[in-house]
Amino acid sequence: MYSLSTCWNSHRHTDGQAMLREIRDLGFEYAELSHGIRISLLPGVFQAVEAGEIKISSLHNFCPLPMGVNHAAPNIFKFTADNPRERENAVRHTLKTIETAVRLNAKLVVLHMGCVDMKDYTDKLVEMVGENKRETPKFQKLMEEALAKREAKKESAMANAYDVLRKLIAAAEPHGIKLGIENREAIEEIPFENDFQLFLMEFQSPSVVYWHDTGHAQIKENLGLIHHLFHLESLKERLYGFHVHDVEFPGRDHRPPGSGMIDFQSLKQVVTPEHLKVFEYSPSLTPEQVKSGVAHIKSIWGPE
Repeated sequence: MYSLSTCWNSHRHTDGQAMLREIRDLGFEYAELSHGIRISLLPGVFQAVEAGEIKISSLHNFCPLPMGVNHAAPNIFKFTADNPRERENAVRHTLKTIETAVRLNAKLVVLHMGCVDMKDYTDKLVEMVGENKRETPKFQKLMEEALAKREAKKESAMANAYDVLRKLIAAAEPHGIKLGIENREAIEEIPFENDFQLFLMEFQSPSVVYWHDTGHAQIKENLGLIHHLFHLESLKERLYGFHVHDVEFPGRDHRPPGSGMIDFQSLKQVVTPEHLKVFEYSPSLTPEQVKSGVAHIKSIWGPE
């Protein structure tokens, strides 16, 4: 099943029905409501779905945005926060996302699990990769420093996130809603690359699934932290679907597939027609680029 995320066009619309019609007119039967959906867009979204114009495949937390927030803010409340009030807000607004998914008959909510509290190393490391410095002592030293810091700080962050997730599972399970744990591109965000297996073992609930972002995985490969295909294969038993987009070296993602460096042909062996495949495109792309990327993927992964 293919779907298109509203992260491509939500900023251009004041009416949710018109936003979804634009996606439908590109040939999509399904749309994902991304983390830029303002509350004012919801009435039109409900109208479009109730009228049978389009179906909603999935929602990306937080959706709708909290009152007063008018721009995409998936990390506004972190599951990992030491502040109990912030974690309470994370739970409360995620429960709203789950409620909205139930109302729209969507089957999945994509989650960011949070991060450890440390400075941002990712941008500098990606910049160095772009300068062909990945094999230099300076890069290796900076990477080692980043990995050591995140490992030293992860225990409380993981405990906080686990506590939040258990509350969300209790809300999602009765409705059959899947909670898609997304791989992230930033080094400080959890679960870390080598923790995903243990994380999924900890949460055996059928509501907890793996959500693979092709762009994020490629950036992690470019940093030398994973092998994209091997990482995906290792988690295929819990894989529910994908955010599909390409990466222009070293780290410009949300590009149309076929325009960047991801080997989508190699990933094909893991992909099945049952997987949900959501194109997550930059708002800068033209409709022609959107269609070109879709055609590229369907020519490799198949029409379903």
